[in-house]
Amino acid sequence: MAIQMSNNLNLPPVVKSAPAQPSVASGSAVSGDGGPSHPAASYPVTETTAAPRPGSIQLEFAFELPKGYLDSAGNWHRQGVMRLAKAMDEIVPMRDPRVRANPAYATVLILSRVITRLGTLSEVSPLVIEDLFACDLDYLQRFYRHINDFAP
Repeated sequence: MAIQMSNNLNLPPVVKSAPAQPSVASGSAVSGDGGPSHPAASYPVTETTAAPRPGSIQLEFAFELPKGYLDSAGNWHRQGVMRLAKAMDEIVPMRDPRVRANPAYATVLILSRVITRLGTLSEVSPLVIEDLFACDLDYLQRFYRHINDFAP
């Protein structure tokens, strides 16, 4: 099944030149001056648990948003964790009436299902995803495709 996020928003597919290799410190998402540094083709894929055993698959990936989510109390949340998507993560949103009315809304629902942590938030709901800055939403869409792409 093709990922709805890329189809609904007409984004070009992510082209990878080599299989993704998780990196811990070298994939930092912050430039030397402390400001965000997110080149379009660079994704800081960081392991969130111990290194996977040979032949196993890494299930969760850390990320850092370019701007971050500002909650109602004025707290910024930039660091998070996204897990690999399962088939149901893309199937269930298609039943939602909001997606039937606006197919692009599938992006919001899918991301709210696969982001397991964002800063100190207790839950990453569709409302949180709706309130992200556009550059952060774009970053998460691309990051989602990057970690879920088939890599031989």
